[in-house]
Amino acid sequence: MVSYLGKLRSMRTVRLLAECFQAFETVSRRDIRRMGLTPPQFDVIATLGNTPGLNFRQLGESTLITKGTLTGVVERLERDGLVRRTPGKHDRRTAIVSLTERGEEIFERYFLPHVAIIDSAFKGFSNQDFDTVQAGLLRMRDRFRAMRSRRAALPPEDPDQA
Repeated sequence: MVSYLGKLRSMRTVRLLAECFQAFETVSRRDIRRMGLTPPQFDVIATLGNTPGLNFRQLGESTLITKGTLTGVVERLERDGLVRRTPGKHDRRTAIVSLTERGEEIFERYFLPHVAIIDSAFKGFSNQDFDTVQAGLLRMRDRFRAMRSRRAALPPEDPDQA
């Protein structure tokens, strides 16, 4: 019975994490839509802001956008005049994506106000609260990543349950 309750506890934790993310997405998406952007477009602009530009690998690692989606998002932002692609200095095959002047204006106008909206959800959180939550999330993320990269980390299937 104890192991069953432990499993319920872990599933409840994952459910709460998903519910928090869904609530965040709802608030964030509403604000981003007011900017005339999609969440992936805002993610790219926010990531490129205050940088000289990033290659696609760096951009993919720094955003929550899948590799297949990232190319289309960058193409639309480029078409809208918000980003530019330039060949890399050391490897001409590697494109550097950076904000245009218009993209910088969008970043400057919307990024900090958006952060302020998200920040308001954390009113009353102490530095210790942040440290505790972040440490737990990092530990959970690292365990899931380890399981993803090593199939052996998954418990064996119970043939009686199949």
